[in-house]
Amino acid sequence: MSALKPRIFLNGLLLIATLVGIAYLFEVTSLSSMLDKGWIDSEVRGKGMAGELLFLGMGAVATAIGAPRQAISFLAGYAFDLAWGTALGVTATVGGCVISFFYARWFGRSLVAARFPDRIQRIEDFIRDNTFSMTLLIRLLPMGSNLVTNLAAGVTRVRAVPFVLGSALGYIPQTLVFALVGSGISLDPLFRIGLGVALFLISGVLGIYLFRKFRHGRHLDAQLEHELGVDD
Repeated sequence: MSALKPRIFLNGLLLIATLVGIAYLFEVTSLSSMLDKGWIDSEVRGKGMAGELLFLGMGAVATAIGAPRQAISFLAGYAFDLAWGTALGVTATVGGCVISFFYARWFGRSLVAARFPDRIQRIEDFIRDNTFSMTLLIRLLPMGSNLVTNLAAGVTRVRAVPFVLGSALGYIPQTLVFALVGSGISLDPLFRIGLGVALFLISGVLGIYLFRKFRHGRHLDAQLEHELGVDD
């Protein structure tokens, strides 16, 4: 087992910095006045159940076509604050998971199989026997493609229910982190954003530890496992 590569956290930290930077750019420049009727503010925030349902629908579609689930979680935290933003962020991301999974299974099998032939077989071998727990391990990692995992799993013979449930549970830590960062734009920014970064690192280390401990010799992706220090 080789050493953990610290740069595996870089993409997540850069995403946090980018989202925070964009949000603060809107707050401190004239862009803020141009965006006072932006989509979140005009259609979601303060709109009650109608805004929540709209966010869930748009968030599910966005993640289903490849938008980063972390960005959806950030927006959920901004729109609904931490607790409710986390709940809606997870729900929207799970909705996107279900859409892309069943698209691949029912309609896009040939397209997905042609695009990701190697990934499909690796994912099936990794999650087939213990779908819930192995999917959970994948989702807890601080890196990897949410969309590709959904599409590849949809083409395999794995059962949908444990895959979706494992995904839902595994989405919670990063959703909480990015909802916390999003909520910090308008309330306690230094504390919430700093805590979000710390929790991202902690959850990433925990996810890597669990992946190393419980993968039981299964191999998911050679490059990913090399970055995680488990390329034995």
